[in-house]
Amino acid sequence: MRVLGIDPALRNTGFGVLDTAAAAPGSGRVAGVLAYGVIRTGKEALQSECLRQIASGVREVIAVHRPDAAAVEGIIFVQSHRTAITMGAARAAALLALAEAGVPVYEYAPRRVKAAATGRGGAQKAQVGFMMRALLGLAENPPADAADALAIALTHAQTKPGLTTGTRI
Repeated sequence: MRVLGIDPALRNTGFGVLDTAAAAPGSGRVAGVLAYGVIRTGKEALQSECLRQIASGVREVIAVHRPDAAAVEGIIFVQSHRTAITMGAARAAALLALAEAGVPVYEYAPRRVKAAATGRGGAQKAQVGFMMRALLGLAENPPADAADALAIALTHAQTKPGLTTGTRI
């Protein structure tokens, strides 16, 4: 199974693609990494242009890697309404691209993602990056947004059929 993890944000949307069939035998890994990166939008770009770039970037990842499922982090609590609206718009751009491609999407709570990645639901971003390198056999820590996306994809890949899974959205 190929899983596309997405950590949406207006300026830096992280993505990571895992394949459960690509795990090296005897490695103890759940999945192999096919790709990861960050869809970066310009600092001066209007919000509408950023959303177009996010949707286009997600479409490109889908076209290249053909995921069977996608996983996104659930909405987090933010104190600023403006931040919440901006994050929601970035998330919607990614979800729209996934829906257009017919990719089923699952949502996982942020604490569940951190716990799956590090063993602690309150882990810091640096810990998530370090653990993604260790758990997935990467040569270096991925960029923070890509590490979060890999952790989201790993959370879905680790979910056993028949057990409580993320919420399908």
